[in-house]
Amino acid sequence: MKLHDLLTHHGMVTNPFADEDAQTDPVFLGRCRDSTYHPNWDKVYGDPANPATSIVFGEKGAGKTALRMQVAAQIEQHNREHESQRAFVIEYDDFNPFLDRFADRLSSRKRRDPTKVLTEWKLWDHMDAILSLGVTSLADRLLGVSQPSGSAANAIPSDTVKRLDRFQKRDLLLLAACYDNSLTESFQSRWYRLRRKVGYWPWQSWGIRGIGLAVKAAVFGVIAYTKNYHWLVTVWPWLIIALGWAPWLAQAWRWWMQARGVSKNLRCVNRDTHPLRQVFMQFSGRDINSQPLPNKRRTDDRYELLYKFQGVLKSLGFSGILVLVDRVDEPHLINGSLENMRGLVWSMLDNKFLKQPGVGLKLLLPIELADFVQNENRDFYQRARLDKQNMIPSLEWTGESLYDLANSRVGACADAEKTPKLRDLFDEAIDDRRLIDAFGSLRVPRHLFKFLYRLLVAHCQAHVDSQPVWQVDSAMFESQLALSQRDQHDADRGHIAG
Repeated sequence: MKLHDLLTHHGMVTNPFADEDAQTDPVFLGRCRDSTYHPNWDKVYGDPANPATSIVFGEKGAGKTALRMQVAAQIEQHNREHESQRAFVIEYDDFNPFLDRFADRLSSRKRRDPTKVLTEWKLWDHMDAILSLGVTSLADRLLGVSQPSGSAANAIPSDTVKRLDRFQKRDLLLLAACYDNSLTESFQSRWYRLRRKVGYWPWQSWGIRGIGLAVKAAVFGVIAYTKNYHWLVTVWPWLIIALGWAPWLAQAWRWWMQARGVSKNLRCVNRDTHPLRQVFMQFSGRDINSQPLPNKRRTDDRYELLYKFQGVLKSLGFSGILVLVDRVDEPHLINGSLENMRGLVWSMLDNKFLKQPGVGLKLLLPIELADFVQNENRDFYQRARLDKQNMIPSLEWTGESLYDLANSRVGACADAEKTPKLRDLFDEAIDDRRLIDAFGSLRVPRHLFKFLYRLLVAHCQAHVDSQPVWQVDSAMFESQLALSQRDQHDADRGHIAG
């Protein structure tokens, strides 16, 4: 008996339980993302016009990634409907590029040990990574890149750049100089293109260079006019030219030192000193003097740069920033180690960082880290203030909520003229209470989908096409449930041992 025939008989055009990963699940992406939510959805999502932090702990398969994708999709819809109160989304879920660049800055001895690498990772490195993602996404949209990075929620009208005043243009270009991390174009050519786009012209900087060119032209003009070419072998013409270029040389030396500091201390974003110095020198001195730069290993400058980024976004119609943190257990440096995972995440658990006005962080963390939280000391709780962070200790699913979830997926896969129900797949001998209890024992959607897919396949394999049976009987249900629970228990035990 074919599984396709079973599904077609019950009015389904596709298998509701074939995929287990939200990122590749067509049923979730196409039909359920905007209609099926976890019971804690409202606490996680909050108010996009006033973003707030939420910290969620959930086991593998509980739906953390699905939550992240649903938040991003809902923000996209909100932004379309509220042009003056949009939220800028930063999906901070791929740590590998940042950790790789960071590890390359460390000594070879530390680089070989992932634990030592993650011990060196600090809060300001997280802030640099978040700013890099946000600035790159914004620059892509301002420049009209065909495939911009970041969430689709960050779309902006083409004429919004006109809303920026001179100092906001300066802030945007300063942020781009430090954090724009496009891989499709060279750093300098992209920065100059962005400068032309926003219309920032550093006349003062060009004036300093003009002085040097004018003095040089005057010296050679005098020599040519008087035909005293023998002066070229004396010292005084070159001394005068050097004095004419002295302001430019002093500026070049100053910004080379600043660029060197940024290149050294911006550890998760690649910046070469010489190109960065050339870009810094494109700013007028009165615009860039005393401006914060990420040239020290501290958070103070990063907070100021984040405030500047918020100011630019506010002028573009974004009232807040939403940072979605997910998949912290997947970087290759973590390698299944809870200690390494803790080393990556713990620096973010800082109340000042989590409670910044206009910034909401949604931290979707593995349930194993909740045990570390319980064992922390008083200083940690004073710094993190988890009581103020909308914390969800466990992203739990009841049997009833899993039943509703499975039923909604069956309905989402329905033929246009039919309304199939999950209950139709099972024999009457299996009552609703038994289904709910069985689903509750599986705990999370991923285990449930694995079980239901396995059950339907086993049922079809137990019958022939000539004598089809359209409902799963009690014996098949119980035997497959026992196998799924055993596999789940073995996986949990192996995970604990690991």
